[in-house]
Amino acid sequence: MLLPFAAVVVAYAIGSEIRLAANPSDKLLPAPSTVWDTAVRLITEADRRSGRILFWHDTWASLQRLALGIGISAFIGLVFGLAIGLLPLMRSFLAQFVAVLSMIPPLALLPILFIVFGLGELSKVVLIVVGTLPFLIRDLSQRVIEVPQEMIVKAQTLGASSWVIALRVALPQLMPRLILAVRLSLGPAWLFLIAAEAIASDLGLGYRIFLVRRYLAMDVILTYVIWITLLAFLIDWALRWLSRRFFPWAEEGL
Repeated sequence: MLLPFAAVVVAYAIGSEIRLAANPSDKLLPAPSTVWDTAVRLITEADRRSGRILFWHDTWASLQRLALGIGISAFIGLVFGLAIGLLPLMRSFLAQFVAVLSMIPPLALLPILFIVFGLGELSKVVLIVVGTLPFLIRDLSQRVIEVPQEMIVKAQTLGASSWVIALRVALPQLMPRLILAVRLSLGPAWLFLIAAEAIASDLGLGYRIFLVRRYLAMDVILTYVIWITLLAFLIDWALRWLSRRFFPWAEEGL
């Protein structure tokens, strides 16, 4: 499992060595030792102007925006997924509308979001919601439709209302799929977050990457890219653990 990662590291080290041998002042592929020293400096040293370790403040700001955006999107997606999947009237009314919305490139809406919601935190969170919500609604509603009809008929025979069927029959079947859908949405969510931070922000991982690019500080950029990748992996691992811990029956087929 580790061999592909090792191959990438070795390939980068060889490429860096070749470029630095030809031009010791080359900034495109800094040596791995330079990237490591930069990472240690960013993680441990405070900024002279603010007195804060900006690396951790950037991380906290980005994680807050990501968690808020994904959380709102997951909640709304769960509600509408249940409604569209269980109620034929809602399905005929909203299914095609959501399908059309999912075809709109979210980044194309970014200027509109900045105009409507301003340049603060709200526009960044809304971009994540807009970018991930249509997929969540479509995926979750399809999972509700796939719930065995016999279970719904049996619940109706026992006198269950639509509300009880949603909570006692469909929701338990839907929760593992919700976690899986959130995991699949994390990649686009990171993309929308970094794009929004790069355009209008004064703190965040994406903001820092685009700030230092004008100086060709590849050692800083690589440090932040590696850190974002590690954060994404840890979040995905945590969601996978959550699914296995509370819904082990859903993991048997994976």
